[in-house]
Amino acid sequence: MPPPVRLSGHAIGPGRPWPMGASFDGEGVNFAVFSAHAEMIELCLFSPDGRKELARVPFRERDGDIWHMHLGGLTFGTVYGFRAHGPYAPEQGHRFNPHKLLLDPYARALEGRLRWSDALMGYKIGSPRADLSYDTRDSAFAVPKAVVTDPSFAWGDDKAPRHPRCESVILEAHVKALTQRHGGIEKGLRGTYLGLASDPMIDHLHRLGITAIELLPVQAFVDDRFLVAKGLRNHWGYNTLAFFAPEPRYMSKGALWEFQTMVRRLHVAGIEVILDVVYNHSGEGDQFGPTLSFRGLDNASYYRLADGGRNYVNDTGTGNTLNLTHPMVLRMVMDSLRYWVEHCHVDGFRFDLATVLGREPHGFDPNGGFFDAIRQDPVLSRVKLIAEPWDIGPGGYQLGGYPHPFHEWNDQFRDGVRRFWKGDPGMTGDLARRLLGSADRFDHSGRSATSSVNFITAHDGFTLEDLVSYTVKRNWANGEDNRDGHHENHADNLGVEGPTDDPGILAARALRKRNLLATLMLAQGVPMLLAGDEIGHSQGGNNNAYAQDNETTWLDWERADKALADFVGRLAQLRRDHPQLRQRRFLHARRRAADGLRDVIWRKADGSEPHAHDWHDPAFRALGLELRMAAEGGDAGPGAVLLYLNAGPESALTLPDTARWQLVLDTTRPDLTQGPPPRHLPAQSVLLLRSAPAEGLPKGGKG
Repeated sequence: MPPPVRLSGHAIGPGRPWPMGASFDGEGVNFAVFSAHAEMIELCLFSPDGRKELARVPFRERDGDIWHMHLGGLTFGTVYGFRAHGPYAPEQGHRFNPHKLLLDPYARALEGRLRWSDALMGYKIGSPRADLSYDTRDSAFAVPKAVVTDPSFAWGDDKAPRHPRCESVILEAHVKALTQRHGGIEKGLRGTYLGLASDPMIDHLHRLGITAIELLPVQAFVDDRFLVAKGLRNHWGYNTLAFFAPEPRYMSKGALWEFQTMVRRLHVAGIEVILDVVYNHSGEGDQFGPTLSFRGLDNASYYRLADGGRNYVNDTGTGNTLNLTHPMVLRMVMDSLRYWVEHCHVDGFRFDLATVLGREPHGFDPNGGFFDAIRQDPVLSRVKLIAEPWDIGPGGYQLGGYPHPFHEWNDQFRDGVRRFWKGDPGMTGDLARRLLGSADRFDHSGRSATSSVNFITAHDGFTLEDLVSYTVKRNWANGEDNRDGHHENHADNLGVEGPTDDPGILAARALRKRNLLATLMLAQGVPMLLAGDEIGHSQGGNNNAYAQDNETTWLDWERADKALADFVGRLAQLRRDHPQLRQRRFLHARRRAADGLRDVIWRKADGSEPHAHDWHDPAFRALGLELRMAAEGGDAGPGAVLLYLNAGPESALTLPDTARWQLVLDTTRPDLTQGPPPRHLPAQSVLLLRSAPAEGLPKGGKG
């Protein structure tokens, strides 16, 4: 290893152990970095393009396990990295190697991209000692460097929309896939944060009735080496390297203000920004992965280790698992979350594989350190928090097990609704539970009916178009011999596998999509749409398009199904217009003091209420739900809605005489916006009726 480059012309001071990372104070830059087991850490300064190492300065001050210094004369734009000296003893959990340049875990911006090279490895590839060997090649040429960044921004009168949870409609979207092929967006801004905040995109979000956009990972991430070798990229971004830095590939100018401008413009439009964040693992992989940051700074602290320390706990399926039971790792995660809220004004987070975050040494604990920290935090306790409530570790499936105020992705809603409309027998009882916010999972510990984030599709799995067009996944383009992705999708091609010109099949598919969307938008809980479903986007049957940064995932706006988008917008309007469809309280079929009627009444097509044997009858496929505001609480207002979902044949319909009914939705007639009470319940349909004033409307009765 070459001798350290000397620094001249800059006053070196002790600095302070806070804030973590690099911070400009008007006279220079303070650096603070954590390592409990390093013997020495060096600050490495680079030329503005990151190509030439200009100086190495050892940290002389240590406050507990935080190493710190102040360098006078440095300012914004300074490019830097770290080298950490210490034991290279993988069998004890230590993998220090000062030949490997390390990215600051608190880096706010990056200079350069990761260039895959064997020099990134702390061990010698091909050595018979495997990861116990030691590599002395310098990795600086291949590692992105950190940049001292000014996070200030002219926010003006920016205000978070803060939509009530019961009024939320979420769109899950990918920055690039959403905007890359949109002809109305300026060409240089397509695929970027600024493109997402352009007028055409905001108009589209308004058209759909979206209140929040949930972005797939935008914290800087790594393209896996095996993907790069196949000419692919990590499109989804679930391989984070820098938890404080926005991903550069979605920028046109390479500056933080682009992300901040996107948030500000979306806020002006009344749209919240939720980030999908990956604090369960890092992009360094398992023991055979690269040494980029955490591994080289303090492997034994940052990661959960097994087998005496040489191997990694792999509850994430990605090779490593971050150790949030360590106070400094937990602090990093909390600091990162606050940074995105305070400096970038985001409105919430969706936590990938969130069970990992709550797993203590004794197992998953809803009162564990991460949950305690986030719920008591004066900043983070106010934003929207969404958990993906599972991982592949022991006891990993925890749907319903998260504390208030967490929402949870509800895969039981997804699978149950898919199976009901697919025609699987015996699914009507399950559908009833999903329509009322999955109280069987969430109605405990003071949680609300908005705890369930309902979805039919998400980035992981079939798109809506593919759900009604394929029964078998087609992931060959991923280069894994179609072994990847979900095998059971509860999909139905309606008669032909893949694309077809058959008008009957196309009509059946269009109706099935409307039924699925209507079920999603009219159920209790928080609905989440997958971007592209509203315009009929297909991925050609690929249900795991994580590596497809191409026209497989980029939305084709020229072929957009505009009628379907209008239909989604109308569903959102119906949800807004009828508070019975979006209640905070769980409904228990209790009588209301206002009118003596129950807040929930289940109906059969003949108007009667189902008996116990009906719920178990495989032929029971036409379910009615009469809803009023909850009997409990102070919002038990007047009015009712009547929802019918029929996955069976047409039948005569008898409406209950508890109100005078007006038809406002019939998925078999998508252009209908209002009509008289129907006489029949169409096959394969969703109907929505609302109570109406007596004048001019016949009372419900047998058709």
